[in-house]
Amino acid sequence: MDAIPPSPVPAESVRPLVQIRNLVLTVPATAGPVNILRGIDLNIAPGEAVGLVGPSGSGKTSLLMVLAGLERATAGTVVLSGHEVTRLDEDALARLRRDHIGIVFQAFHLIPTMTALENVAVPLELAGRTDAMDRAREALRAVGLGHRLTHLPGQLSGGEQQRTALARAFVARPLLLLADEPTGNLDHATGAAVMDLLFVLRAAHGTTLLLITHDAELAARCDRCVHLSDGRVAEPVPA
Repeated sequence: MDAIPPSPVPAESVRPLVQIRNLVLTVPATAGPVNILRGIDLNIAPGEAVGLVGPSGSGKTSLLMVLAGLERATAGTVVLSGHEVTRLDEDALARLRRDHIGIVFQAFHLIPTMTALENVAVPLELAGRTDAMDRAREALRAVGLGHRLTHLPGQLSGGEQQRTALARAFVARPLLLLADEPTGNLDHATGAAVMDLLFVLRAAHGTTLLLITHDAELAARCDRCVHLSDGRVAEPVPA
């Protein structure tokens, strides 16, 4: 008798990797408090790619910084894979970033005195991995830089520096990759190649992606788009 295939799991029963509830960020200013985030509610499913779009000043980068634990929310909660980010102390936040979050910024943020190999190995060495160099070497080969292992960032082109940053972001196999305008400092052709690589890597690793971009075509490559305006989600977002 043929085995009965398992029933598919309903999408609504899958627990979100990221749960954001009533997230508020207010910062002081000489003219009075400035409300950056005004009550964000958002779920991101495991393995989902979400494009975060909106005008400059809408709160996109601030939301990413709160998600990464690099900015403290004024109110509300962020839960990542069962960890309530908004309640963790600085040491716990550092461990969470090390173990579960990859970040790629517009600026490459490579350590200028370290080679490409050493830059990519840093998060693994901080985690005490004895195979840090071997895994960093594999990660650089995966982004086409196996021939640039010993080069310093200043000896690499902009595209090569961002590919090195991608290798570093993926080397620890994070649950969540946060990307803030990762092609903003690159020309169109180089930026397109870097983004093709980013999507290939996140598909290969099953990584959940939150991508900030002003490029509508790039955002359309994600599973869905979230529009921010004036610190709020501008249209309904499926849970």
